[in-house]
Parts: sequence; C-alpha cells; structure tokens
Amino acid sequence: MAVARYSFTAEVWEHGGQGSWHFVDLPESIADEIEERYSHRAGGFGAVKVEVTIGGSRWSTSLFPAKSRATYVLPVKKPVRIAEQLSAGSPTRIELVVIL
Repeated sequence: MAVARYSFTAEVWEHGGQGSWHFVDLPESIADEIEERYSHRAGGFGAVKVEVTIGGSRWSTSLFPAKSRATYVLPVKKPVRIAEQLSAGSPTRIELVVIL
C-alpha cells in the first residue's frame, strides 16, 4: 500500500569504506516529514521501506537514518547506477514512495 510520494533531485555520493556503496541524501524537509510520519513504523536500524524510480529503473529498498548526515540516506545499487549512467557526483531525479 502506497503511503506517501516524494520527488527530488540529489547528488550520488560514495561511502568511503569497503564495498563501494553509493547513496543519495534525502532533502532535509522530506527526511523530516518521513521521520515524523513513519519512524514509529520503521524496521531494524530505523529503516523505512520505499519503492524508488530513477530514470527507467524501479526497485524496492529501504531508507536508513544517518545521524552524522542529519537525514535519511537512500542506497543506489550498482545495476541502477550502470543502467542510469550514474557515478559519485552525478545529480539524479528521484521518485520515492514510502510503503508499509
């Protein structure tokens, strides 16, 4: 069941550790709204389930709270980065739906 829909543009960044994980930070206003509306339903590690669309790619994943960044982060998996020609520093348009 779809609960809330958000659209925004953000820059892909690479985590500086093992595994070469790539993420996008949610804008503060969207992160604050998600925190207020859905944190009580969050799963392990405070994860909030979402469906994401970037370009022609759509997948289900979770947002994770990142206290050090004061927002939620969205992981962008490698097949999506390849399909959408994204790398660290790439701005991208994101459609995000919070699901329960």
